Amino acid sequence: MNAREHRRGVLLMVGATGCWSTAGILVRNMRLTDGWELTFWRSLFMTLFVLGILLVQYRAAAWQRIKAVGRPGMLVGALWALMYICFILALGRTTVANVLVLSSFAPFASAAMGKLFLHERVPGRIWFAIAAAVVGIVLMFVEAINSGGLLGNVIALAIPFAFACNIVILRKAQAHVDMIPTLVWSGLFSMGTTLPLALPLQATSVDLGLLAIMGVVQLGLGCLLMLAAAPRLAAAEIGLLAVLETLFGTLSTWLVVGEHPGRLALLGGMIVIAALVVNELIALRTRLLTPCEAEAAVTQTGH
Repeated sequence: MNAREHRRGVLLMVGATGCWSTAGILVRNMRLTDGWELTFWRSLFMTLFVLGILLVQYRAAAWQRIKAVGRPGMLVGALWALMYICFILALGRTTVANVLVLSSFAPFASAAMGKLFLHERVPGRIWFAIAAAVVGIVLMFVEAINSGGLLGNVIALAIPFAFACNIVILRKAQAHVDMIPTLVWSGLFSMGTTLPLALPLQATSVDLGLLAIMGVVQLGLGCLLMLAAAPRLAAAEIGLLAVLETLFGTLSTWLVVGEHPGRLALLGGMIVIAALVVNELIALRTRLLTPCEAEAAVTQTGH
């Protein structure tokens, strides 16, 4: 791959993290606080956006593309939906920084579950990074006990393990899934789960405008940019650039909304992010994947 395509991949991935990192600011500026309704509307707008993309791209064949993902794709969609729900519910119960940092534990959770259920070899550097990240998470939970955000942290911690289950199941089935149609399934599962719990709907027109931005830009466009970046980057590069979501999201809510984590949570978050960055830098140096392998790695992920 030439330098121009690689540079384009980096810019696409930075754009994806920029989109994802807007979640905290958008949620904190809404009057609506019900996580079930927030998730329903975000999923609805995301689904409509992705459906529009598929209709433009495939026209009458769009529904066939959605059905073609089969059971593996529907399972991916269901796990994504779980992550959508946990993400919004956690935001209502703890800080944005905590949610983003705990979500970033996903690569380590995937490695540990791959070892446990698939007997995959896990390099020593990953075990060291996992141990360091666990120390950071413990510090965050100690802070949460003192500040009352424990439930939000527990919910947020479900996100990386749902992500890891996704990876393990797909590797076990040796499944390759077209992720854009799978986004539609994830939206449908998310809406079907949250709507009964969201009634009666109470979002104001301002809330709906912000939720539309969340569904279309923060979630939908962010995922599409990541998928476009995948063939142009190594898997380790994608993992490293994904850290920018946590940095952008934490800084933006700190500067714009005035929300910042406590000292222990901040220290714990820094340890988790440092473990992730060091691990990905070593991986990038020692084992660069081919573009096709990178794409395969990313098509098994969800945000």
